[in-house]
Amino acid sequence: MPPVKRKRPPVSAERYLNRERSWLYFNQRVLEEAENERNPLLERLNFLSIFESNLDEFYMVRVSGLVEQMLEGVLEMTIDGLSPIEQARLIAATALPLRRRAGELWDRLRTELYGHGLRVRQWRELDEAHQSELRDFYEREVFPVCTPLILHPSPSPPFISNRSLNLAVQLVDKPSGPKLARVKVPSVLPRFIPVPRSRTEFVLLEDLIAHNLDKLFPGVEVRGAYAFRVLRDADIEIREVEAADLIATIERTIRQRRFGDAVLLQLAPAAPAEVRKALLQILELDEEDVFEIEGLLGLEALSELAKLKKPGLRYPTHHPYLCPKLAPGRPFFELLARRDVLVHHPYDSLATVEEFVKSAATDPDVIGIKQTLYRVGAESPIVDALLAAAEAGKQVAVMVELKARFDESNNLVWARALERAGVHVTYGFAEMKTHAKLCLVVRRESRGIKSYAHIGTGNYNPATARVYTDMGLFTSNRDITQDVSELFNLLTGFSRQRDFRKLVVAPLHLRDGIIDRIRREIVAFGRTNSGRIVFKMNSLVDPEVIDVLYEAAAAGIPIDLIVRGICCLRPGVKGLSDKVRVRSIVGRFLEHSRVYYFENGGEPEALIGSADLMSRNLDRRIETLVPITQRKIVEHLLDVLEIYLRDSAQTWVLQPDGEYRRLAPKRTLFDAQAHLMSHSSARILHG
Repeated sequence: MPPVKRKRPPVSAERYLNRERSWLYFNQRVLEEAENERNPLLERLNFLSIFESNLDEFYMVRVSGLVEQMLEGVLEMTIDGLSPIEQARLIAATALPLRRRAGELWDRLRTELYGHGLRVRQWRELDEAHQSELRDFYEREVFPVCTPLILHPSPSPPFISNRSLNLAVQLVDKPSGPKLARVKVPSVLPRFIPVPRSRTEFVLLEDLIAHNLDKLFPGVEVRGAYAFRVLRDADIEIREVEAADLIATIERTIRQRRFGDAVLLQLAPAAPAEVRKALLQILELDEEDVFEIEGLLGLEALSELAKLKKPGLRYPTHHPYLCPKLAPGRPFFELLARRDVLVHHPYDSLATVEEFVKSAATDPDVIGIKQTLYRVGAESPIVDALLAAAEAGKQVAVMVELKARFDESNNLVWARALERAGVHVTYGFAEMKTHAKLCLVVRRESRGIKSYAHIGTGNYNPATARVYTDMGLFTSNRDITQDVSELFNLLTGFSRQRDFRKLVVAPLHLRDGIIDRIRREIVAFGRTNSGRIVFKMNSLVDPEVIDVLYEAAAAGIPIDLIVRGICCLRPGVKGLSDKVRVRSIVGRFLEHSRVYYFENGGEPEALIGSADLMSRNLDRRIETLVPITQRKIVEHLLDVLEIYLRDSAQTWVLQPDGEYRRLAPKRTLFDAQAHLMSHSSARILHG
């Protein structure tokens, strides 16, 4: 199935906001949660870690893509009228101040940690006894995994790996003159090393190494050591590859990612000019590719401290609700035969989804299971159940997406394990990703063959299901299950299926399905003077959808958009989008669910699924949205959306100029996520 090629809309800075700038504003909101004193202290460290990890990936994927465009002389403008060079300048002007702000925040949070008995100490602050004990630890645990390498002068400088933390060490050797060496800070060890006989005091691993360099360079004068970090191009595209060669290509891609071109050097400001010059030469970077950063490099390591068990400094433990009717051992399929079931994670437990697959694996009446896997994690109860089903002799077919960025290795491991167990494993289409979240169970019952489906907004991953908000629909609706079955035929075999009864599928007709429903709302509004559109998604980028939303706003339809991340629609512009309100919620859980609600002339319709309204999702991915057929669930979804729209604790409002303002605090804050923890969908809908 080839990706869809669409005609680009005219460039217009008045109609569209810049994609990259919008993403940077999203990461700024993450940073501001780290600054938010209402959040527990260790959770603020976690937000700071997420901010850094996000920024790394942004440079490794988005900025690296801009660099490629500039090198290839691409002049194509963005929908808001910027060239690749202009975008790169905009990014640098925004990202560096944010990163410096993050570094300053760490200094403040470090001081706050002291007030709670947690100390990250510098080497010079330690007494001689502790220094001596840490030297012993260094010789036992650190020295064996450190490898000093000469960087300059060198006929063949060693490769500096992506995201690695390093020390650039200036050496003076009288016989041969000055040299520059590199010591990689070992990633196999924690960044925060406990001070001996203390569980609340730590020293940084790089600090420990920097003060024991005499062990690595005996007899050589060490003039200075300066931390640096490199980010490389990690967006290796797979183009025009035969399906039979896909696994070999993926394996090669994983290896190539380690050796992608450098796109950013992060360097301590104290580094002398000659050190900076040598690193730029080795990495083939220019001065504008350098971030001078004071203090801690690699803030993602703060996740180590964020995991410390300190009551009062972390969020209270959340125990997802497990509906008794959906608990292990209950007649799962009998319930689904009578009615649809909606679950909302992490407020509802993912164990419900795991039990669906596990029940299918052990139920003697189940004869087949079909499943898509995009990101399932290193440990997966669902994959274990699929393996058990295959070993029990059931027909099991799994579509494993090998091109899920940064999860390719995990997915290869699972694909091979499934194949060894006799599962029919396929890999979809080489030229596009399969992002749909689907599971189909085929069961032989007294009245004949009956199918059951799960259609979700997020991955079948137990780790992310604890911190991402996602929804899933269980259904035995014949039209929907038949659609899912036929979509699997398209994914796993040779099919020219283009029309479906209920499912809305990308790249076939998902964009048109959304646009048609918006226009249907315009017609109904003209007839009844009543209408409403509420969308919740991760990103809104596609200009065709944005333009039709502008049409709906011009017709007078009130539109509420809850967009966690990127939004290229410009709200609140008189005559264009004054009826459109855009909010972003950044809180304890990552808002990941996609819901599309239409009032539809008094016959409300809601769809959930895997697709954001981005060109890549609509044109270059297999995505699905499923319309909810039971009125009670549609009404409940609107109630959930209203809860998000009531939020005053974690909400940011998008302004016409593209900036976000935190919603003005009211006397009593309403936290939508906190409310949903005690008002989950399964608890309300299913008892």
